[in-house]
Amino acid sequence: MDMNTPEQLRYSAKPTVMLEADKPAGEQPMELFITDEHTEHYLALQAGGDSYRGLMTGVLGGIGGVAGIGLGLVSLMHSGEAEGLFIMLSICTPLFVMPFLWETLRPLPLPILFNRRTREVYFDHEGELFHTPWDGISAVANEFQLVGTHIGGMQSASLEIRVYRFEKPETALMVSLGAHFGKSLAMQKGFWEYIRSYMNNGPYFDEHGNHSESDAFVKSQLSVRPRMSDSFKQTLERIKQAKQESGGKNYLRSNDVLGLVLDLCFYPTCRVQELTYRIAKRRSRNLWPKIVTDRLQANGPTTRLVDLEHEQGYGVSKEG
Repeated sequence: MDMNTPEQLRYSAKPTVMLEADKPAGEQPMELFITDEHTEHYLALQAGGDSYRGLMTGVLGGIGGVAGIGLGLVSLMHSGEAEGLFIMLSICTPLFVMPFLWETLRPLPLPILFNRRTREVYFDHEGELFHTPWDGISAVANEFQLVGTHIGGMQSASLEIRVYRFEKPETALMVSLGAHFGKSLAMQKGFWEYIRSYMNNGPYFDEHGNHSESDAFVKSQLSVRPRMSDSFKQTLERIKQAKQESGGKNYLRSNDVLGLVLDLCFYPTCRVQELTYRIAKRRSRNLWPKIVTDRLQANGPTTRLVDLEHEQGYGVSKEG
């Protein structure tokens, strides 16, 4: 593939927009549920999905564990002996430990990293490090329609950047910044503006992308991302609001009761799943080469990887 004209080869004659680091995208910043970490020094975007890592541990350890321990406690209350409880613990413990180890020890796909300190982007592809400088970078946003017998016509838009293999800059990849399904061109331009605002004006910015000392807007964007464990809290808040609006009379509906019971049953599963994912993500950070992890530290080097390549005499990779 000719990496100089990827959009001409990959896409039809649908709207294609070239977005740049130093030019506004024409949309307000918008986070599209793929930001894994938004810190003062780097922005991490999920690159390989797997956001539901830990679900098996949650189902087996959450539902199975609670049900098993509950049965053991019932047996203890009826018989007065702890034998039944010990039996259930011996069954439930492996149900949690085995999937937990399997899901946390398997590495998660490494995220796409935007480093504010060194003003560059990092990407891991099958264990090989790719990068590109932020200054002068361009992104390709392309809108297209997916058509199928089951989905009908679905409007979608992609957002991609080009990165170069470290110490082999003649090898390049086009990297997609998140899945394109169900996204419009305006949404992808808004997401690029979110990244651009972070890199140029961040780490925190307002709804117009201007620098802000407050993290209120960024938190409001990240808080929209749904978490399964929030369902229980949201159901409680909805019931409390209904109670206030009705003055405390006949405010509890059957749907609310059913939802509260189901949310309570699945709450342990959701919490275990989120915990497992966080541990797996923390372990996976060690898979980055030291040359990257050093640059993610607050007091780490600020030299760009492209500058190191120049010093070592490798071919010059393009800016952007």
